[in-house]
Amino acid sequence: MGGAVGTSGSVYIEAGAKRSFACSLEWPGLSRSGKDEAAALDALSGYVSRYAEVAGRAGLAFDVTEETSWVVVERVSTRSGGADFGVPTAILDGDQSDFGDQEAARTAALLVASWQTLDEVAAEAPSLLRKGPRGGGRDRDEIVAHVVGAEQMFAKKVDIKLPVPASGQVEVVRANRAALADWCRSGGGAAPAAARPGWPPRYAARRLIWHVLDHAWEIEDRRQ
Repeated sequence: MGGAVGTSGSVYIEAGAKRSFACSLEWPGLSRSGKDEAAALDALSGYVSRYAEVAGRAGLAFDVTEETSWVVVERVSTRSGGADFGVPTAILDGDQSDFGDQEAARTAALLVASWQTLDEVAAEAPSLLRKGPRGGGRDRDEIVAHVVGAEQMFAKKVDIKLPVPASGQVEVVRANRAALADWCRSGGGAAPAAARPGWPPRYAARRLIWHVLDHAWEIEDRRQ
């Protein structure tokens, strides 16, 4: 593919040995997994209404519905990658191209909306969440701390150094997120995407938004 952005129903499939991810090309963060391609596409449809709230919060017109016919435009096999561990890790050829100004602004709006979604969900959830079938799973504050900690890793992958916030340092978290949003609005920096260290900006933004929303939805699903 020449670029990573497609029409509303365009998706790519990242297939591992035991699980697959279906990921929207136009809507960063709209990515769900299943035991195979068909199951992943079904899961993606099942989260459309939840993602619509994020797009609306970002001020974007969202024209995908649960009845949308997904069009698989690319399939990537990552047999030793993250799909089997619940993480979309495929970097597409199209991810190496630069953000345009419009795409950068749109992606930044979705990134900010994903944080707002997480913050709202966490504020409404109890501190103790329902455990999994084997008694596992983080509670609310642990999930939020995990997301904040992961943002340090994401920043390093795009050559941004952020201070590590101590527990309760809300202002530091806000400043770090503002820096990441500004990075996204800038299109990832002045250098060509292929010449930048770490992750390409389009992939980095897509994975960051997915990570925030994945845990926001986890909190929603595990509320007591």
